[in-house]
Amino acid sequence: MNKIWRIWAKALGQKDGSNDRESDIIACIRTIILITYMVTNVAIVANAVRHWNNINYTQTEQLK
Repeated sequence: MNKIWRIWAKALGQKDGSNDRESDIIACIRTIILITYMVTNVAIVANAVRHWNNINYTQTEQLK
């Protein structure tokens, strides 16, 4: 598990912090930010797909 965490922390970017504990905290914060970005993007895409070709038929009937 420690090896996976080290690889994940390196994938998030440059190692910051003066010691390993501080670097781990920074990696956790970056992980939380990444997760919020992903959740936001999924919500935006889901909303776009949900309203794709969404036609309000009551307005088109009033135009006739």
